[in-house]
Amino acid sequence: MKILITGGTGLVGSFLTELLLSNNMEVIVLSRSVKESKVKGLSYAVWDVAQETIDVAAICGVDHIIHLAGANIGDKRWTDKQKNLIIDSRVKTADLIYKTLKENKHQVKTFVSASGADCYGIKTTNNIYKESDNFGTDFLAKVCDAWENAANQFNHLGIRTVCLRTGVVCASKDSALQKMILPIKLCFGSPLGLGKQVMSLIHIYDLCNMYLHAINNVELQGAYNAVAVNKTNEEVTKKVAKILNKPLFMPKVPAFMLRLFFGEMASIILEGSAVDNTKIKATGFEFKYASLESVLKEAL
Repeated sequence: MKILITGGTGLVGSFLTELLLSNNMEVIVLSRSVKESKVKGLSYAVWDVAQETIDVAAICGVDHIIHLAGANIGDKRWTDKQKNLIIDSRVKTADLIYKTLKENKHQVKTFVSASGADCYGIKTTNNIYKESDNFGTDFLAKVCDAWENAANQFNHLGIRTVCLRTGVVCASKDSALQKMILPIKLCFGSPLGLGKQVMSLIHIYDLCNMYLHAINNVELQGAYNAVAVNKTNEEVTKKVAKILNKPLFMPKVPAFMLRLFFGEMASIILEGSAVDNTKIKATGFEFKYASLESVLKEAL
């Protein structure tokens, strides 16, 4: 089985590549530059989205495509330029692959795309959102809408399409969790804003196994919430401090300070509601890390 990954050198892509290789699958990672691989089963193919060029043989010769490409939403302040980059890096990349498959004979059976659990809107409510709920109207909801529309066009080619609406990915390095725990490690951590905003978390092991589950199970179709745990920012902060055996005595970080520093982007740390994972579990998927403590202990 051959699988092509976009965004294969990122946090999720790197972990997923190792998982797929360990399952005796061949993996092709799309790259902007020519690379040689010394790993059995792993190869690289070149694409240039700006120039609309891509390795046609590589794209058309795989069985499944996993689309992870996309600029990190937390890298920079959300200027108009950055907002366009966030959307284009997800949509134009998918569009190039779609155009290539539409114009050439191929053997692709499945297109699995990342999406965001914040598609329902960045706001703190008592709702537990299901896949059938409407998207929100804020920037990240619009990003997810465009992202999933770009993925769903593959249905027109008879390709099974799955979108995994992902929460905060927890891993032992290079994840958002490391940024969060640094102040706690230095003994001046505290909840952010009111601390009541919900954080929807998933361990990288479970997320990558969900991608594998989506590839191997042809009954999966459409959107699934990829979240294991829903806890408030205050609950997560306290649990991290307890696991690290660090004190929490600082006052909560005022929301206005975070908005002053991060601008509109502060919404991703000051707001958040829970999402439901019943749909993905109904397909037979089982989370290995299904509690806050298990997710954090394995990622810290």
